[in-house]
Amino acid sequence: MQPYREIADDWQLAEILHNDERVISHCAFKDVNLTAENELALSHQYVDCIFLGCILPKGFDKCTKDSIEFPKMANTYDCFRSNLYTAKSLYEGYEMGNPDSYDRCYDGIVYRHYIEEGKQAKNIKETLARSLHDHSISTALHGLLSHFNEKQIVGVMGGHGLLRTEAQYEQVARISKRLTELGSIMISGGGPGAMEATHLGAWMAGRSEEEFCEALALLRTAPCFKDRMWLDTALQVVEKYPQKDYLSIGIPTWLYGHEPSTPLAMCIAKYFDNSIREDGILTLAYGGIIYTPGSAGTLQEIFQDAVQNHYLSFGYASPMCFMGKKFWTEDVPVYPFIEDMIKRGRYKNLIVSLSDDQEEIVQEIIKFRNNEI
Repeated sequence: MQPYREIADDWQLAEILHNDERVISHCAFKDVNLTAENELALSHQYVDCIFLGCILPKGFDKCTKDSIEFPKMANTYDCFRSNLYTAKSLYEGYEMGNPDSYDRCYDGIVYRHYIEEGKQAKNIKETLARSLHDHSISTALHGLLSHFNEKQIVGVMGGHGLLRTEAQYEQVARISKRLTELGSIMISGGGPGAMEATHLGAWMAGRSEEEFCEALALLRTAPCFKDRMWLDTALQVVEKYPQKDYLSIGIPTWLYGHEPSTPLAMCIAKYFDNSIREDGILTLAYGGIIYTPGSAGTLQEIFQDAVQNHYLSFGYASPMCFMGKKFWTEDVPVYPFIEDMIKRGRYKNLIVSLSDDQEEIVQEIIKFRNNEI
């Protein structure tokens, strides 16, 4: 079926209302005010249209046929977002140098509301609002990524507890920087640790070694996400080194709202429902996933990814690149287990690799994108 045409701002609304055709069909109007041009809006017929959180003229129902209307829902967040979040929109209201102001910024207000209503809310209005919000985020995310070759999209999975001062943090950042400069769109869970390192690398893409080291040194003054200046230092990097040429996408969740979302992601697809968010990261990373040392959550992601690749759920298998030989063979011996399952025929189609070398990992991803694997 042909996708609905989205009308999500005043310019798009004016364009379609001033069209000479009387019948407007198969359009999705999102959070726009049709009363701004009241008579013109009422002069059209709307067939098979969707109105999400719009302000509609009195008597508008007489102009619609086979259409759906979702009224604006009074809430602390917008259920019908047209775009993904950015650091600016997510942390609107945050005062640099005053970590306590987080509670008054947009992200802090939504997180407090989320906790007050319950992680598993029982209020039907709240559960509906969250579902509509997450649907809008997914729509915006897929719309953004539709402009790229799907094999450009590369994921990084790993622990949130990785400190900015650890060597592995820098290694992840350097791998991400190199891949971004080679045309990859890096995605992660959008939180601290290895996730933030992913976005630091992408944010510093195109910049010099000296600038990269300066940014890393600034972040290392607040090594852990529990440090009061963790968010401040990241926002300082964003301000000092503006990024407009490269894209990375963080995909966090308010379920883990106590772990702040990294502002180093160029775009932020923040969800309420963690299951949608986790599945989304794994299914979007058509260009492969780099697994850095992590705990239970990372292990879950590895085996979920292995199943998708085994069954060719999306038409083909993508690389599973394990970073850290000792960790994945001794500390958490997942890699030898997967190798054994491949030899036994229990897993098929998997493309796996294990390395400590940054360039080897980068080339594994690039070879796949170039159809050399």
